[in-house]
Order: sequence, then structure tokens, then C-alpha cells
Amino acid sequence: MATPLSLLGAVLAQILHVALVLVAAPFLLGVLEWLRARLLGFRGASPRQPWRDLLRLLRKRPVLAESASWISRAAPYAAVAATAVAAALVPGFARGMALAPLSDLLVVAGLLGVARVALALAGMDAGTAFGGLGAAREMAFAAFAEPALLLAAMSFAILTGSTNIDFIATAFAGGAPGLRVSLALALLALLAVALAENGRIPVDNPATHLELTMVHEAMLLEASGRHLALWQYAAALRLLLWLALLNALFLPYGTAPAAAGPLAWVVAAVLWAGRMLLLAAALAVFERAIAKMRVFRVPEFLGAALLLGLLGAVLLFVSTGLT
Repeated sequence: MATPLSLLGAVLAQILHVALVLVAAPFLLGVLEWLRARLLGFRGASPRQPWRDLLRLLRKRPVLAESASWISRAAPYAAVAATAVAAALVPGFARGMALAPLSDLLVVAGLLGVARVALALAGMDAGTAFGGLGAAREMAFAAFAEPALLLAAMSFAILTGSTNIDFIATAFAGGAPGLRVSLALALLALLAVALAENGRIPVDNPATHLELTMVHEAMLLEASGRHLALWQYAAALRLLLWLALLNALFLPYGTAPAAAGPLAWVVAAVLWAGRMLLLAAALAVFERAIAKMRVFRVPEFLGAALLLGLLGAVLLFVSTGLT
């Protein structure tokens, strides 16, 4: 039975986790863009530049198209809220936090779906051709990405008996599942889904504005001012969420129990930040080494991720059924 002291520790750890996620998301994006620039031979902007851009845009009033409805006004707030809640549910430096019972892969997938639908609706609401094109591509890619995520969740459920991320991280940290081929397949599937969800190379290029290749950016061409800041902040949160999810599922080491106290939290937070930076550096190197694929090849790329997730789940089902 939980004691009042342990409950207080869980609540405090959860509050610190939420604050850390909300503050660190733009910095993580800034570090990634700085690393990409350095690898390309440029000096690169400061990692603090995303925060500067957000604060500048937040002071500006958004300009809406004449044909825009209330959807264009509400969608940015809905996307940020859904993404922020999902990011808060993914374990970070501590395990057993106050929201740990809600930290479920299916819940996170649902919240990301809400943010995706809000973005697609905002892209179509203005009535522009680019917005509709980007929304159509986004939802078409989601038809492959979401099943791949659910199949990976099925693999974790077969291994640990739960889709709760906190429970899975605790089980993996103890070495219970061991090394399995199915885990490698689930990792590859999740990596492909993460690239698609964040609009990164080779699925999409967040720095391009070519109409033949745009996906995410095409839906934001009509956004401005405060609304554009919210969309950019949601994108930064989504990037941190996926890196934190990969960190929690496959690198669940160095985390501290929520009741361990502030000193253990600080040490675990430093280790967590180090792993997040390593993942960001790996992403920057990957994007530097590979070219963006044609937009019509993206369904094949995500279809391969779907097949990898299915193969991993089938292997686990067969192996556990035989034993």
C-alpha cells in the first residue's frame, strides 16, 4: 500500500517531469538543427533559437483566411494540449510517477491521433490547395504508421503482459525479456513511425517548401503569429515525445523511483538528458547520411515498417505459444 510520503514523491516527480518536458522540447529541436548544420559544414543557429522564435511569434496576432472557421482557431490549442499530455505520460527520469497508470502505448497513440487530426483539419479549413494536399498525404501516411505502432505495442504486450510504458520500462530494466529478434523488429518499426510522425528525412523534410514534396509544412502555410508558434511548439513536443518513448522502451536504464528523493532525481535527469542528446545526435547523423525519398515511396517505407511490426508480433506469439 502506498504511503503518503511515496504519493507525495510521485506527484512531485510528475510535476518536475512535466516542467522538464515543456521547457526542454524547443531546446532539443534546437540542438538537433544545430548538429545538422554543423554536419553540413555551417555554423548553425544557437540551440536557444527555437525558443526565441516561439516567443517572438507568440507576441504577434494570427491572421486568418476569410474562409477559415473556428477550426483554424481551436486546432492549434487542441494539438498542443494532446501532444503535451502524451509527452507527460511517457516516463522520463523517474518511474512510478503519479500518471504512471495512464502511461499506456494505446493512450499515447490515441493522443497523437488527436493532434494529427487537428493538424489535418486546420490544413483543409483555409480551403487552399496546399493545405488539402498536405492533409491528404498526412492521413494516408497515418494509415500505415498507426497500425505499425499498434503492432509494436502488441509485441510489448506479449512480452510483458501489459502495454503500460512505465511497466514495460521497469521490466526491461530488470532484463526480464532478454535479447530477442522480435524486439529488434519492433525497434525498426518504431523508428520508421517516429520519422514519419515528426516529418523527418527520409519521409519528409521540415526545411523544404517545394509543393511536390511538402507534407507537414503544407498544412502550416496559412498559419501565422500565435497559431504558428503553437504548431511549432507541438512539433517540438512531438519530437521529444518520440525520442523519450524510444528511450523508455529500449534504454530504460538509470531511472530513479519516484520515491527516491531529489538527489536521485537529479542524477537520473542528467542521465536521461544525456541519452536524449545521444538520440538527437544519431538522428542528425542519419539525416545527414540519407536523402529524402520521393513522396510516392513513403507508403512503401511505412508498409515495410508495418510488416516488420507484424513479423515481430507473430514471432513472439508463436514462440510464447510453443513454450
